[in-house]
Amino acid sequence: MHGIPLVDLHAQHVEIADEVQRGFAEVLAAGDYVGGKAVVAFEQEYAEFTGARFCVGVGNGTDALEMALRAVGVGQGDEVILPANTFIATAEAVLRAGARPVLVDVDEDALLIDPDAVEDAVTSNTRAVIPVDLYGQVAPFEQLPRSLAERGIAVLEDGAQSQGARRQGRSAGTFGAMAATSFYPGKNLGAYGDAGAVLSDDEDLAREVRLMGAHGSPSKYVHSVPGFNSRLDTLQAVVLRAKLRRLQEWNEQRRAAAAHYGELLSGAAGVRLPTTLPRNDPVWHLYVVRVSRRDEVLESMHAEGVGAGVHYPVPVHLTPAMSALGHVPGSFPVSERAATQILSLPLFPGITPAQQERVVDVLLRALRPAAD
Repeated sequence: MHGIPLVDLHAQHVEIADEVQRGFAEVLAAGDYVGGKAVVAFEQEYAEFTGARFCVGVGNGTDALEMALRAVGVGQGDEVILPANTFIATAEAVLRAGARPVLVDVDEDALLIDPDAVEDAVTSNTRAVIPVDLYGQVAPFEQLPRSLAERGIAVLEDGAQSQGARRQGRSAGTFGAMAATSFYPGKNLGAYGDAGAVLSDDEDLAREVRLMGAHGSPSKYVHSVPGFNSRLDTLQAVVLRAKLRRLQEWNEQRRAAAAHYGELLSGAAGVRLPTTLPRNDPVWHLYVVRVSRRDEVLESMHAEGVGAGVHYPVPVHLTPAMSALGHVPGSFPVSERAATQILSLPLFPGITPAQQERVVDVLLRALRPAAD
């Protein structure tokens, strides 16, 4: 058996190659490069997929978060609460909007934002909270303090890893005032480059995001507000439309693969399996186990051709780029401990049972010295 990648994007491309080629040809023939028909169609289709009223395509997921923050009024001097266990883009977007990231720890089991920690972190400067949907499941939004709305604190969803997931029967991308998502190539719904979107049921907020991403221009050479350039590329919309038609099927394949990993690893010494919160229906963007001697195990797996990964090796507060926040080791113990243990196993649509069995065999052999 050849090496097993962490993610197999080539297999996805093969499945949609002809459809994408036809779509590209139409765009090129029409010169429909910016704000084209494919963009309009994708925005409508993705809104329908999630159940949101409005979808605005933007340049990438980080822009999507920043624009959502700005649309709800976050700016200079404000504070935004987010989990320490997330990709740095969540905190970057807060800084870019002029606000200060206020980090909180996560729960021990699912590694999602701890709602009780949110209550403790709220101050008079808190303007928004961003619970992050992580590894393919939705954060526990309904457990957030009920007083947030009374205090004028917006709740925004970072849904970059939950495309197609559901919580309590509700679709990811519809929690909070707005949701931001990324279509980075490795996501469940990935483009052939950078792309993102903002979702909302609020027409005014969606309009503001669209205006913001088009230089603040409602019509050519009319600039009503300060803005910048962040729009979904038409060629990327072609790719996303083709993949969106298959997303539900691909997510089901991910669920089946996750279930198979659960069977293969059931009772395995030294492996802590991922936890799914009650009433969550995840889409398994990542299959994250926890092991001791993680870096050694990872090195052993790579040496045998298994492309495992780590999401993420350093919590946000200990990343040098965020040193100005003033946190030290020990500030968020659950996130810090998890960062030394988490290991993402290969999982993608089309992964075969034989490949998964190979992954598990290599993993267990790498762990064996610790179990002896």
